[in-house]
Amino acid sequence: MVIDYIRLHHIQICIPIDQEELARNFYIGILGFEEIEKPAVLRKNGGFWLRAADIELHVGTESTIVPGKRHPAFEIHNLLEAKAHLEKHHIPIQKEKPIEGYQRFSFYDPFQNRIEFISRIGKPGL
Repeated sequence: MVIDYIRLHHIQICIPIDQEELARNFYIGILGFEEIEKPAVLRKNGGFWLRAADIELHVGTESTIVPGKRHPAFEIHNLLEAKAHLEKHHIPIQKEKPIEGYQRFSFYDPFQNRIEFISRIGKPGL
């Protein structure tokens, strides 16, 4: 696995209606999540559920998507390797303001949802 996920740090995400396939290509194909079964009672709402390590990411659909500060932040072991992997897929990396004890960067999915990868300083892979 290219991205060595540890735990969910924080999350909120939505995509436009009828864009599930593009979202699956990004989150499964590039970020390495696996799709898990969404409860039948919720399937009519669109979207899908994903998992990486012990992290669940629920991708919902909305008719209007407004980019903002909301974002998932995933703590990972191999920050530099993950950055190189994303750059190989032509995903622009955005530097973030330093937070004491962490290194981090962010990038955007195809729907302009900001995603952050964060790693503790001094952990392997930095």
